[in-house]
Amino acid sequence: MIKSVIRLVTLAMFSIALIAAPSPAPVFAAGGGGGDPPASEPPPSTAKAPHKTKKRAARQSSIVDPAFARAYREAWATIYDRNDYAAAIDQLKALGHDEHPNVANLIGYSYRKLGDYKLSQVWYERALKADPNHVLTWQYYGLWQIEQGNRDQAQYHLTRIAAICGTGCEEYRSLAAALEKPPGTGLVY
Repeated sequence: MIKSVIRLVTLAMFSIALIAAPSPAPVFAAGGGGGDPPASEPPPSTAKAPHKTKKRAARQSSIVDPAFARAYREAWATIYDRNDYAAAIDQLKALGHDEHPNVANLIGYSYRKLGDYKLSQVWYERALKADPNHVLTWQYYGLWQIEQGNRDQAQYHLTRIAAICGTGCEEYRSLAAALEKPPGTGLVY
């Protein structure tokens, strides 16, 4: 029951982040063909060279593109509904936007669930490089730290989460609960 609630909350946060979060500049994902950016994006700045914007738009589609959002949601369902982490990694990488923190975080999560902690760490760090305040990555990476026996590092991650969203957010509560369990307890996250 709690696992389902966490999944629903996570999906809601990803959806909100993908759709509602303002971006200082348009963010693009590969695929979908050319055309103008969606109406929800601000027009390109006049400081940018027009040919650069057109070239970028011709090669890539916006991350708020419905096709991208649909493919992202499908990868999310592959992870959380079907627990098919290898297939989800392929789906997420096929999006062509590995540097987006939500995408990189889910790739890291999938590698962690497959037991490949080295690759998982690479992807979590990629997500945090893209967005140092990506709270879900701090949570998942904190769980990674606990699974590796690095409780002090997990505590640091908890502190980062508190600085970003406070102690009442779901990510903080989840990681704090995991840290309260005795070392060696089998975590299921």
